[in-house]
Amino acid sequence: MTTAATDADGPGNSGAHPLFVAALDDMGLGELQARVRRFPDATRTAAEAAAAIGCELAQICKSLVFQADGEPVLILMDGASRVDVKRVREELGAGKVGRAKPDVVRETTGYAIGGVPPFGHRRRTRVLADRALLDHETVWAAAGTPHTVFPMDPKSLIAHAGGTLVDVREQTS
Repeated sequence: MTTAATDADGPGNSGAHPLFVAALDDMGLGELQARVRRFPDATRTAAEAAAAIGCELAQICKSLVFQADGEPVLILMDGASRVDVKRVREELGAGKVGRAKPDVVRETTGYAIGGVPPFGHRRRTRVLADRALLDHETVWAAAGTPHTVFPMDPKSLIAHAGGTLVDVREQTS
């Protein structure tokens, strides 16, 4: 498996998904395109992305779509942790919470699972960001495809995503 990354060749050549590129421009973050890295092989999992980038697993920001009482909600979680559904349910005051099906993810965000970025989605949804993301100076997130990622400081990433800081990761004993 080849994991060498290439830096973007300039605006429009980053390899990032066009919807994400348009969102960056709309948000005044067009310069971020130059920081997008693309990989010849897909990095659909946090572990694959961390290995390809050469960073800690916890520095990967997973963008996970769940449904709470039928409504999509985006959860931003570090790559080394799992979402505690009970804590999400309590945070949202929801009766039923579970992972969204792939068609719901694509319909809500505009992206396929494995490439969902933390912002720049087709539809605005509630965003919960686990506090553990703040443990890092830089986190890496998908840029709209399973082949592309970008770095950002977690506070800015959460702010651009419109996220609410919460503690929703599974606690290890």
